[in-house]
Amino acid sequence: MNWLELLPPALIAELLVLGVCAGFLAGLFGIGGGMLLVPFMTLILSHREVEASMAVKMAIATSMATILFTSLSSVRAHHAHGAVRWALVRGIAPGILVGGLLAGAGAFSLLKGQALALVFGLFVSFSATQMLRGKKPAPHRQMPGWAGQSAAGTGIGFLSGLVGAGGGFVSVPFMTWCNVPIHNAVATSAALGVPVAIASTLGYVIGGWNMPSALPGAVGYLYLPALVVIAVASVTMAPLGARAAHAMNVAQLKRAFAVLLYGLAIYMLFKAFSG
Repeated sequence: MNWLELLPPALIAELLVLGVCAGFLAGLFGIGGGMLLVPFMTLILSHREVEASMAVKMAIATSMATILFTSLSSVRAHHAHGAVRWALVRGIAPGILVGGLLAGAGAFSLLKGQALALVFGLFVSFSATQMLRGKKPAPHRQMPGWAGQSAAGTGIGFLSGLVGAGGGFVSVPFMTWCNVPIHNAVATSAALGVPVAIASTLGYVIGGWNMPSALPGAVGYLYLPALVVIAVASVTMAPLGARAAHAMNVAQLKRAFAVLLYGLAIYMLFKAFSG
């Protein structure tokens, strides 16, 4: 089977648009773009006659795999501005690796359901409200030590692996709550997207190793043709999003991030109540 059969022109166009939007959002907010990719990838796969529950899982896994490339591109741009807190990356990343593997290799097929979506949606709504209110965190509050950062990383990696997102929807509010400036939180979250993607994607490969391919070009839960197209487009756009983030002032960036979180919360609550 040749690439034209794997990727007809209409599908390439759809995936390129998705990749461009996801890459820009990844650079702007440090989120990886997964929450944009997952619903649209699910729709695309469903139209290709992939069974509904399998389409969702393939969309999540493929989205997470693209985050590896997007995050690498995004973090280079943020690092050029000196915004990445590498000490925090070293403290949080080990927990992320553990949480992502646990989610991708096991809980991905067992725990994804209405209760998780409901809790997730409520948590994100609370985070967005706190950010939109602009209430300053207690001045004495700081990032926890190594153990606390590892525990936070485990939670971030686990949630990210379940929903196919880069972790910024949790890590950015968490870091700003701990008095990390918003620009540094976004940049550091972009760097954390790399271990999130590595651990979760490895877990998806392990979990889907013996599965029959749902589509030509699919390997377990991963849809490789879509991964290639989206990665190319998102890597191109992520640095532009990062530059836009550093051009915005703190209030603008917080408001924009809060609006994005509300959209994410609405989507997750819809999934919870629609079954």
